[in-house]
Amino acid sequence: MKIIKNEKLIKRNSKIGQWTSIAALLVLGGGMYMSFANPANTQLVTYSIIALVVGFILTQVGMYMGNRWGRSPRPDEKFDAGLKGLPGDYTIYHFVTPASHLLVGPGGVWALLPYRQRGVVTYVKNRWRIGNGGFLQAYMSIFGQEGIGRPDLEANGEIAAIHKILAKKLNEGEIPEVRAALVFMHDEVDLQVEGAPLPAMKIKQLKDFMRQKGKEKPLGPTQLAAIKSALPE
Repeated sequence: MKIIKNEKLIKRNSKIGQWTSIAALLVLGGGMYMSFANPANTQLVTYSIIALVVGFILTQVGMYMGNRWGRSPRPDEKFDAGLKGLPGDYTIYHFVTPASHLLVGPGGVWALLPYRQRGVVTYVKNRWRIGNGGFLQAYMSIFGQEGIGRPDLEANGEIAAIHKILAKKLNEGEIPEVRAALVFMHDEVDLQVEGAPLPAMKIKQLKDFMRQKGKEKPLGPTQLAAIKSALPE
């Protein structure tokens, strides 16, 4: 498998995440200091509240950036390890297309959406949810673990963006179907998603899934070459 990765972007965003986290600690520390320094000073208390709010926002931004760009192993590293062993006609693109992680090979064109969440993931009444993790799960949902959000909307956005790129350089009959899959990186995740509109799996299941897709409806060498030539490197 060939790996194409935007290392410059990864390093830049990793540093942004680190500095944002440091700034958050400084702002929170300053806010706490002001709140205890002179409680009778209402103006100082107001500044303290503002600093604590700003610090909390910076903390969330720092965690968001850190989870995606600084926390090791990063999603791109997990994908590279999980897909190791796929044939050389597969190429994975990290942060070089509108889809953060795009896999192209005989099994099709796939936008891979990574999730670090642990707990029970369900798809019920057209909604994705994560829960049943007890107190720790509730705590992490506020401090450190993001909610699962709307994977269907995110996937549709990435699919549309990749289709737009391919449509600019390929003839109508050469444009493949672009699909998306949710990939969960944590071992302690329980997927109860029968009937979901998107395939969802653990990272350890991804390679076999792609091999199966290659057997079901493979893209030929000529079409694969045309698709890859339309994508940035």
